[in-house]
Amino acid sequence: MTQRLHLVFGGELVDPSKNTFKNVDDIHIVGMYPDYATAFDAWKSEAHRTVDNAHMRYFIAHLHRLRDEETAASSTEELG
Repeated sequence: MTQRLHLVFGGELVDPSKNTFKNVDDIHIVGMYPDYATAFDAWKSEAHRTVDNAHMRYFIAHLHRLRDEETAASSTEELG
């Protein structure tokens, strides 16, 4: 069975209309979740918690889309 991992993260943006973080060192990693529904709940919680800061944004990254498990990895990727 394929896992569909999702990463929830966020931080303060330079401009609320763009996706550039003000300080990458301050990115808040909320967590990694096994399905979209759980990730969405975590995202929603953090988004509501920071609703008063217009520059604060949280995102859901679909980690399962970043890598095709059927494609062989390169030798450097295998080294980590």
